[in-house]
Amino acid sequence: MDSSQILILYLVLFALQFAWETLLNILNMRNVRANAAAPPPAFADRVDAATYKKSIDYTITKTRFGIVSSLFSALVLLAVILSGALGYLDDWLGQFQLGTFTHGVIYVFALALLFNLASLPFSLYSTFVIEEKFGFNKMTPKLYILDMLKGLLLSAVLMAPLLYGLFWFMESAGRFWWLYAFLFIAGFQLLMVLLYPTLIAPLFNKFTPLEVGSLRERILEMADKCGFRTSGIFKMDGSKRSKHSNAYFTGFGRSKRIVLFDTLIESLTEPQVVAVLAHEIGHEKKKHIKKMLVLSMLSLLAGLYVLSLLLQLDAFFQAFGFAENSYHAAIVIFGFCAGPFTFFLSPLSSILSRKYEYQADRYAVDATGSAEGLHGALLKLSSENLSNLTPHPWYSFYHYSHPTLAERLAAMDAYAAKVVKA
Repeated sequence: MDSSQILILYLVLFALQFAWETLLNILNMRNVRANAAAPPPAFADRVDAATYKKSIDYTITKTRFGIVSSLFSALVLLAVILSGALGYLDDWLGQFQLGTFTHGVIYVFALALLFNLASLPFSLYSTFVIEEKFGFNKMTPKLYILDMLKGLLLSAVLMAPLLYGLFWFMESAGRFWWLYAFLFIAGFQLLMVLLYPTLIAPLFNKFTPLEVGSLRERILEMADKCGFRTSGIFKMDGSKRSKHSNAYFTGFGRSKRIVLFDTLIESLTEPQVVAVLAHEIGHEKKKHIKKMLVLSMLSLLAGLYVLSLLLQLDAFFQAFGFAENSYHAAIVIFGFCAGPFTFFLSPLSSILSRKYEYQADRYAVDATGSAEGLHGALLKLSSENLSNLTPHPWYSFYHYSHPTLAERLAAMDAYAAKVVKA
């Protein structure tokens, strides 16, 4: 294929992805409107009418905004590609004779900064208008700016050595550079997993040990019952940014810790919090985290191999406006092509993720002795987060990493009934 044919193929796939995802958003909105009269039968006595109406408004508002922001992002990306700006920026940096690796690192960062600046107005509107309107935002402009600056600095500190290392392997490691680069990047990612809880996360949030009391005792009792070892239970000040709630595990080995958003502790009862943690422990005990990590590593390996092939195809570089092949250009082109060339595979990972969620739910039912705790927690969190209770089946199949709330509750009830009979 010559450069013009490659560009046409990319544009066709890009248009297909955009059209498909826009269609799903439209179908989802229509489905929400079609069920707006009253909560679905499964939630008729569990969600009040006012909350349900607010969740519909929230879903439609976010979806409309998402379509507009996606259209803008698509237009910016196409303008950058079709205008030849990628090549112009590369040529302009070339006059400074920075050296191959430094040139590449600065190029990647400059391009990333360009797209981040283009999306900044939409991020601001989402945070300070939409989230504010529906009562979720707790972020101040000062905190927003600090978070953005910290994120940029952290990206520079972490990504620069990663890019330098990747470029070195591409330059010096011979035909199988992609295999050595994989080992390097995989090791770097695992190191970040170990360092994240103690060095990176505290840059953005305050983590304090959960105070001694009945909740801590319940959690430790559950962890001990499940054979789950942790370096500590911490409360995170998530409320300084948003009213949304969450709980998670982070780290490996001795650095593994349980983190509870303060908003979660405030909104749920103690049995419900314990049930949520039992679900998360289920992911650990069922080895879901390790399995997903292995899949992620395999995807990384495949991606690097494809990147090694891309380096040999002059027409690909010409199609995107580059005068000559380069390591940084290959990475940028690969990043642009990854979505359009693989979007139809997205449901595969979602299907696996939903399967794991069902398994973790069943684990929580077994660990707590009933479905009541997790059942109540999911209902309460869904209500407080204004989750969409009636997503279109195609939309949830393509996008959702978790089953819909109705599917999860029905599956839990069926499993709990089966356990009781047994």
